[in-house]
Parts: sequence; structure tokens; C-alpha cells
Amino acid sequence: MPIKQFRSAKRLEAGAHVALIAPAGPLQKPEELPRAQENARTLGWEPIVGAHASERTGYLAGHDRDRLNDINRALRDPNIDAIWCLRGGYGMMRILPGIDYDALSRTPKAIIGYSDITALHSAVQRKCKLVTYHGPTARETLTDLSRDSLQRAVVEQTDSCGTAPNAREINAGTAEGRLVGGNLAVLASLCGTPYAPDFTDGILILEDINEPVYRIDRMLQQLKLTGALNVCKAIAFGECVSCPPDGGGGGGGSGRSFDEVLGEIAHDAGIPCLAGIPLGHIAEQWTFPLGAMAKLNTRTRTLTVTSYTF
Repeated sequence: MPIKQFRSAKRLEAGAHVALIAPAGPLQKPEELPRAQENARTLGWEPIVGAHASERTGYLAGHDRDRLNDINRALRDPNIDAIWCLRGGYGMMRILPGIDYDALSRTPKAIIGYSDITALHSAVQRKCKLVTYHGPTARETLTDLSRDSLQRAVVEQTDSCGTAPNAREINAGTAEGRLVGGNLAVLASLCGTPYAPDFTDGILILEDINEPVYRIDRMLQQLKLTGALNVCKAIAFGECVSCPPDGGGGGGGSGRSFDEVLGEIAHDAGIPCLAGIPLGHIAEQWTFPLGAMAKLNTRTRTLTVTSYTF
């Protein structure tokens, strides 16, 4: 069966109009919005701040209707070329049903972000079959590596990944497939919904933060039980930040290591697996064009983006 075809939005060249929106959690510090605007300008883009980008309603960046309105305005505006999410946090999945996927399908736009923005990437992949970008949020201080990878992905549409010399070979092998995935907790929460991504022929990229290993185990088992891992070609895990070994729900006993749990999953699925690539809640991160074609080689510790359309 041929790998399903995805489309790519146009490249974000100099002068592109980029909407800065907060569709999930609120900004944390006053300097974050100005830094996001400056990040866009240094990349040659014109930042357009969403009307409700600075709002806060508890742990959300304003009311659902306002965050949804900011997204849909950007999707429907012919003068907007891309959406760069200001922050992850939580709240994206609350507004997935109201997103104007038809507008995005008619006029593809680049969508950039990670963490909770995984929910948006997944929904767009399912509904629109459009390449989106798992990359830094706009509020961050971009390192040279992160900026270079982002530019190669959204401006040049070339290989935005490469060699990860410090990565760990969990299960040896090579694979070619379509990039899919993001934050593990968000992907697990989307299981059984119309917004879960299609994992078929996927190189599954994963990351997470503040999750003890037993909970990583549980979420990976959830993906396994849905059959998602049966149709994947490989797993490439980034960083699991502050994910300590644990004896099982905090109940004591000897903990299992992260690599042990991940290796068990990869071995059972019979697929190659690499861990420790530049992906996740870290300063130095690659931008991954989700939906694009890529090759994974665990021996050389490389992940190579080969095509943005198929």
C-alpha cells in the first residue's frame, strides 16, 4: 500500500505575515510576547499578534471561544501565511472541534509549535493531510541550532534534522516513513478521538516532561493497545525531561529505566528505535515537518528529512 500523500504550505520567505497566537496555555512573563515578535522579525517575517494572545483564564490563555477565534481568523485571512504558537501548556484539545479545517485545506498555512500544540498538529494531519511543523514556540529564546533547523524547515524546506551523536540506539535498524507524533501525553489523550493522527507508515517522534517512567510505560502501552505501534515503521524519542525511574505509581520497589521501557515497546513492535534526539522541552531542538517523508538509521544516529511532499 503506498504511503499517503500530504501537502506542504508555501515556504515562509522574507516578508511573510505570521500570526502569533496562544491557543492553549497563557504567556508567563511580560517579556515573552516582545521576544516572540522579535524572533519573527529576525527571521524576516512580519508578526501579527492575535487579539487575545495576552489573555489568561486560569491555566488557559483566555476563554475557549477567544482562543478559537484567534486561530480561525488567521486561517481565514488570505494575508496570513503562517501560525506560530506562542506557548504550549494545556488547552488545545478543548477547541479542536471548532477549528476551520476547510479554510486551512483551501489555503494551506504553516503551523509551528510543540508540546500541547501536538493536538493541533494531529488534528490537522487527520483532517487536512497537511505538513505542519513540530518546532520551538515563538516565545522562546532561540539557540543557533534551533533557529537554523527552524529556518531549514519552514523557509528552505530541506533536511531540518541530521545526526544526533549523543542519541542512544534502543533497537537497531533503518526505516523510511512519514513523520508523525509529538508529545506522548497529548497523543495518548487523543486515542479514540477523531483527532488522533494516522500512524500508518509513520516514523513516530515522541517527547515528554515531568512524567515518571511508569506513566511513560502506561502511555506507550495505550498506543500499543490501540494498534498504533503495529503500523509504525520506527520510533525516535527525544528528551524525557524530569522523567525519573519509579517503582510503579510511587509505590516503592526497584524502578525501571526509561530505556528499558522504550526498548521493550520497540522490540515487541519489531521496529527500530532511537532515543535522545534533539526533540522536546529543551533549548536545542530540531524542527520536524510532520507529514513529510524521512529516513531513520539507528547505527549512524541520523534522522533525515527526504521530501516535504510525496
